[in-house]
Formats: sequence, C-alpha cells, structure tokens
Amino acid sequence: MDMFMNAPVVLQAQGGNGTMQMVSTLVTFGLVFVVFYFLIIRPQNKKQKEMQKMIEAVKKGDKIVTIGGVHGTVHSVKEGTVVIKVDDDCKIEFSKSAIASVVAKGEEKAEIADKSAEEKK
Repeated sequence: MDMFMNAPVVLQAQGGNGTMQMVSTLVTFGLVFVVFYFLIIRPQNKKQKEMQKMIEAVKKGDKIVTIGGVHGTVHSVKEGTVVIKVDDDCKIEFSKSAIASVVAKGEEKAEIADKSAEEKK
C-alpha cells in the first residue's frame, strides 16, 4: 500500500525527463524500421523485380519449371499465359505467374548428365 502512495511523487520527479524518453523511443523505432527495410523489404522487392523480368523475357523454346514442379519447353507465349510442351503430344497452358524458373543451358546439361548417370545404375 505504501508503494502506491509514493507513485505520484515518482511520476513528478520524472516529468522533465519525459521528452527525452519520447525521443529515445522514436529513435529506437526508427532504427528498427531501417533494419527491417534493409534486411527484409528491400531484398524482397529486388527479388520480385528479377522474377518479373524473368517472366517477361520468357520466349518460345525456353525450358522452364512451374511452381507445381512441371518441367517443359515453352511452345507459345500469350499475353498472360504460356503454353508448355511437356511431352511429344502433350501441351499445357499455364499462367505466366506460375513460372518458378527458367532453366539455364548449363543446368539443362547437368540435369541430362544426372539422369543418364541414374539410368546406368
């Protein structure tokens, strides 16, 4: 009970220091925001821009992998979709946003080498 009686006196003693605490709190929140910006927001924006450029650059003949894991060759490109040739006579139409990656030429050769090594076993 005695602790509650002294509370107004403690608050009055800290009255002049309140603005310094407010500034310190604002600076701390500002620094936290800057750290989040450079560690989370900025890299995510860069990754999104790179993905958008990759999707816009897709052309006929490119080998791609979709988000669902479907591997195929681009047969034709439309405004918002892509027709992928999966097998000799099987073509599937996907939304461009479903493209996870475009397989580079070096990766393609490595995949073929891995498959042939697995078949020999």
